[in-house]
Amino acid sequence: MTGFSKLATVESKLLLRDPGAIFSMAVPLFILMIFGSGTSPGDTALPSMSMTIAVGLVGLYMVPTTLATYRERGILRRLSTTPVSPGALLSVQLILQLAYAVLASALLVTVSVAIFQAALPARIAAMVVTFLLGTSAIFAVGLLIAATAASGRAANGIGVLLYFPLAFLGGLMQPKTAMPELLATIGEFTPLGLFRQAVHDAWSGAATQPLLLATMVAYTVVVGLIAARFFRWE
Repeated sequence: MTGFSKLATVESKLLLRDPGAIFSMAVPLFILMIFGSGTSPGDTALPSMSMTIAVGLVGLYMVPTTLATYRERGILRRLSTTPVSPGALLSVQLILQLAYAVLASALLVTVSVAIFQAALPARIAAMVVTFLLGTSAIFAVGLLIAATAASGRAANGIGVLLYFPLAFLGGLMQPKTAMPELLATIGEFTPLGLFRQAVHDAWSGAATQPLLLATMVAYTVVVGLIAARFFRWE
């Protein structure tokens, strides 16, 4: 087994033991179970919202907290003296966190369709593209938090503080129609707002909005480059 494979195995076990992973899976599932009984058959709004909550928690809470904690404890610095580089750990973490976001989303889709009779995703290819682009944009923000936070606890706090206003603006706490027009417009172009709307479009069969996808790409590239510029290994 190569060093990369060993690292992936170890990190997988640590991820599954992380209370944050349980939290990120349980919260959107709980919301879906609580409010799902009030939806009509074929609904796609609540499942899309639940998926956005899950990916948002992974990207804005788990990613920055884990990486900042590793830096704080000197793990990234120590890896620089071994054949397994800090960059390998970063890659493994992002892959595992993406896999966990996929797992959480798949569970939410299954529960939505099997228990609450939500419609099956109408455009699978568009859903996959939207999921990857949206997750990349959200993860880029998480990496920026990890790059600038002084400690794991600070990253945790920043992620939580950032998550709630983004969730509000993105329409995860109340319908966009109940928000002031200016806030609703701003919310459409936040990472969570983009993800929710694009997923809902793909799930319901609506036409893909190129502007939403382009904005996701812009978040990924611009915020990702800023995160890379300021990321500290120790």
